[in-house]
Amino acid sequence: MRRSHEEPVALTLLNEWSRALLLAIAAWLVIRTLVVEAYRIPSGSMEGTLLDGDFLLVNKAIYGAEVPLLGLRLPAWREPRRGDLLVFDSVEEPGKRVVKRLVGLPGDTLEMRGGSLLVNGVPLPEPYARHDYVEKSESPESRLRMRAWQVRYLVGRDPTGYDPDLQDWGPLLVPRDSLFVLGDNRDNSYDGRYWGFVPRSHVRGRPLVIYFSYDPSAGRLPFLTAVRLGRMFTVPR
Repeated sequence: MRRSHEEPVALTLLNEWSRALLLAIAAWLVIRTLVVEAYRIPSGSMEGTLLDGDFLLVNKAIYGAEVPLLGLRLPAWREPRRGDLLVFDSVEEPGKRVVKRLVGLPGDTLEMRGGSLLVNGVPLPEPYARHDYVEKSESPESRLRMRAWQVRYLVGRDPTGYDPDLQDWGPLLVPRDSLFVLGDNRDNSYDGRYWGFVPRSHVRGRPLVIYFSYDPSAGRLPFLTAVRLGRMFTVPR
């Protein structure tokens, strides 16, 4: 009799734990899909602001999270603003997420002269930008690639002889429903200068906080031995 009494108690506890676990999993999936998602910085293109080995929590709700399978978006808290850090879907590699700095909004005219960015003809203050002025020249193929997409958006300039490079290009008109992004590490960033504009629909969120960071170049087991404690729980701007 004692055994038969204990079995229903055990089954009740098992059912309660199972329900709690399923609710926790469901809540985690909803939060991950619609509110916050983790992202790791994989390169040095944002150095000065974000480092290779930084792990971020990304606010997906701020610009309107996408509802899976339905192709719909929830209402955005606000639209992207110039200067925001953006996490977005790559325009070249499906399934890849990228983080860069938003510098151009629809209707803006952008140009770069000697590495300085001008927006609507006015120099844009960029305290976050890093300029190492590495002595290098783009290959002819890279310059042709930049010219191929840029010349379609060139304004106020004769396209004949237009030969852009990373430090000198434009003026370009940002089209409707598009954004232009650059890496903060300007002389070592694969960004919009090469591949063009980001569709507004590709934007996934904004970095919220760095929750973990380590130096991946620091020998064996760097995630244990080279933790950057000073970067943890800081807000990237």
